[in-house]
Amino acid sequence: MKATHYKYFTLGLMMLIAFSATAQLSKTPTEDDYYKIISIPAPEGILLEAGGVATLPDGRIAISTRRGDVWTIENPTMENGSAPQFKLFASGLHEALGLTYKEEALYVAQRGELTKLMDKNGDGKADVYETVYAWPLSGHYHEYSFGPKIDADGNFFVSCNVAFGNEEWWRGESRVPWRGWTLKIKPDGTMEPWATGMRSPCGLGMINGELFYDDNQGDWQGSGGIFHLTKGSFTGHPAGLKWTGQPNSPVKISTQQLYARVDPRQFRKEGQAIKPENIQEEKDPNFFFELKNDFPETRLPAVWLPHGVLGISNSEIITDETAGKFGPFAGQVFVGDQGQSKIMRVVMEKVKGDYQGVAFDFRAGFQSGVLRMNWGHDGSLYAGLTNRGWGSAGTSTAGLQRLIWTGKVPMEMKTVNAMPDGFEIEFTYPVDKATAENVDSYVGRSYIYKYHPVYGSPAVNDERLVIKGVKVSEDGMKVRLVIDNLRQYYLHEINAAGIRSKDSNLPVLHNTAYYTLNNIPDGDKLPMSELSIKRSAKPVVAPTKSKTASSSTKKLTYAEIEPLLVKNTCTACHQVSKRQVGPSYADIAKRKYSNDRIVNLIYTPEPKNWPEHETPMVAMPQVPKGEALIIAGWINSLRAETP
Repeated sequence: MKATHYKYFTLGLMMLIAFSATAQLSKTPTEDDYYKIISIPAPEGILLEAGGVATLPDGRIAISTRRGDVWTIENPTMENGSAPQFKLFASGLHEALGLTYKEEALYVAQRGELTKLMDKNGDGKADVYETVYAWPLSGHYHEYSFGPKIDADGNFFVSCNVAFGNEEWWRGESRVPWRGWTLKIKPDGTMEPWATGMRSPCGLGMINGELFYDDNQGDWQGSGGIFHLTKGSFTGHPAGLKWTGQPNSPVKISTQQLYARVDPRQFRKEGQAIKPENIQEEKDPNFFFELKNDFPETRLPAVWLPHGVLGISNSEIITDETAGKFGPFAGQVFVGDQGQSKIMRVVMEKVKGDYQGVAFDFRAGFQSGVLRMNWGHDGSLYAGLTNRGWGSAGTSTAGLQRLIWTGKVPMEMKTVNAMPDGFEIEFTYPVDKATAENVDSYVGRSYIYKYHPVYGSPAVNDERLVIKGVKVSEDGMKVRLVIDNLRQYYLHEINAAGIRSKDSNLPVLHNTAYYTLNNIPDGDKLPMSELSIKRSAKPVVAPTKSKTASSSTKKLTYAEIEPLLVKNTCTACHQVSKRQVGPSYADIAKRKYSNDRIVNLIYTPEPKNWPEHETPMVAMPQVPKGEALIIAGWINSLRAETP
């Protein structure tokens, strides 16, 4: 090659490399840039429907499965490219949905007992199966048991699902003692009923030495939520109140007392029980916080997890104790979700004696439902996966995956704290003051859920947040939002899509925060003289409803329709082109239903039309007719698209 040609070739190559680097830098970051998911392959013939994950002192990972096996995995990090080694530690257990390690033994929550597993002869297999404590079962399929979690004194906590009625198949019931309860089990095998009000308490967690749990949306539970579980707490579901007359019950509310306060809507027509449905435009709905006046033991959710947005089947609760090995969120809480196959991030604070806090999306894309999590010695997070036969986002029915921090810090709202006049948002990077001081960079709303015997609740009493002004801290790490219409007990949704980082111009990766405001703090409010009230000529952030909600003739993009799908929780069960809990929108479009027919199916589902989906769709009468028609039109527009 001639020197001149080589010179121009080298120059061109350098320009191409520079252009590629610039393109990479300008690319909008994704979750995968910061947290990588690595699959841990299981040997052929092993179905890892994970029910529990525990880390052993030597670095091995132990997995209990829904099918009743316990496996130990050597070299789970696959060092030097070598495969992990699986060994069957125990078998013959009954639906092992929780696992923990303590003093050279594994403890597993089976459906009907807490069991201690020990390897006495050192061959890597359990030769001791010891019942620590057993509780009654009726045989109903929904009587799952979860845990154990261990407190500082060595006591175990286990939570117990409710069953459902025979005729009233929609109504949770406690057929045998302590269903719908959390139990405290001492090392000597004695049991102390701890709290009730649980419906499907899949996740227990010890956070700073205190017990928390999360519940799933369902009857009497308007949405998923995380509760601080002190002794004697009542968290909402009435089934467990059947046993409050027992002499050792720490809860004294009776079923009759609760039903005198809130109508259980147990009606019959022509000799048959009638399933309660949401009452649209209900004039005077009940709210859970109102029970505190009559029943002081009522424990409100510390954090609501909006259904369909931050999961549909919330699971494991785990605190980041890695001292920074997992990124910039040390000490914060991570919550798994089985249905949406993802993990959320939660930060709580105590205000006027009660916990409350904020929840964010964190990492989606797991191959199946995230049921259990635990930390590896290297600070990575192991996720035990299963769809439990009910369906979940992802490509598989089960598995074990590992989440690793890449070392890059995402631009995120690190936390949100309540203030006497609004909220303070802390970021992981200094913000660009031009965007941060623009009031139109933020938008939000507040809403609440009904407390009723219906399966779930729509978001009601929806009100847009009135943001009076903002104040950016000197270092750019914090922003105070002064809000004119804070509402106690309401969930406050804050979107900061207009914010950018100061140096790299990065958008906020997860730009919506969901703060549960159980109490408004006391203290000084910021004077208007300290606030920026700058506004752009055109708002940076789109309103929460679709801009195109007034038009059903224009073909909408997914970005345009997504606010309506999220608002009405459609995304909880449906994706555009992939089966999740329900069929994909593209598959629905192939049925060639009319728009009106789709609207009717939203209001009155016909599960017989989709027999391959195990979980029947719940009626959604709360979706406004106009929005339902827009959604239906968008679904039918997918027929013309080529995959």
